[in-house]
Amino acid sequence: MKKALLLTSAGTLAAVLTTLPAFAQSDLIGTRVISEGIDDVQTSVNRDMSRSSDSLRFGPEYNNGINGSISLTYAGRSGNSDSQDFTLGGRMTSGQGNFVQSVGLLLEYGENDDGSKDKQEAYAIYDGNYYFNNSLYGFGLGRIKTDALATGTDRDRDAFLGFGVGYRIVNTPDTTWRVQAGPGVSYTREAGSGDETTELGGIASSRVYHSFNDNIFLTNDTDVLTSDTAGLRVTNDLGVNFKMTDAFATRVSYLTDYEENRDIRADNKLGVSLVFGF
Repeated sequence: MKKALLLTSAGTLAAVLTTLPAFAQSDLIGTRVISEGIDDVQTSVNRDMSRSSDSLRFGPEYNNGINGSISLTYAGRSGNSDSQDFTLGGRMTSGQGNFVQSVGLLLEYGENDDGSKDKQEAYAIYDGNYYFNNSLYGFGLGRIKTDALATGTDRDRDAFLGFGVGYRIVNTPDTTWRVQAGPGVSYTREAGSGDETTELGGIASSRVYHSFNDNIFLTNDTDVLTSDTAGLRVTNDLGVNFKMTDAFATRVSYLTDYEENRDIRADNKLGVSLVFGF
């Protein structure tokens, strides 16, 4: 499908860009920190590019079977400083007939120079969709975060669970538009004080995709979440993706983040991501 053209190109080009000379690993001449900075830029660009990807954009028939990935990084330092950093992340997607579901997990652990823990967090997400027909579907989604930095068994917790229905208004090879909405419940617990909050809310989302030609497509993703404590929160991500040539791809995006309870309610960010391979 046309939706895959830019993302495939971006991924390929990013792989080309990560091929660095062997001397870039030497820290004595000060090149390693530059190499790591280049890697950080490439990761940020790939993340921005991947935001335009929606695995459910064209319906369940494109998600049959099981696929997934898992990755981890670890760095341990000793000598003048003793520290550790560990990250593990993975996602698995399963599609069987009209039912498509995915599970994601992220673990982060870190120790600073004096050996004290400075990060110990775990995240898990779930997203399930059941299609009654090509247009109408039901969904369930969940998220949980726990922060174990607090001593003992007391931990920060933040969880959300929501259900609802969605409808695919337009579904053609060039244009798709789906909306979904439903109730949800959020739960938070603060370590130390032990204060707990459970409240009902509502969620609504819109996903728009339009392909102008084989090289240019537009996406507009909107999410709305409302509850008594947090108030109204809205994010809107408008992006235009260009595949200039087989070696050059770019994405221009405008992200708006609105929170009713903030003094300055709206934050806006203009982003330009470029991938060039040679």
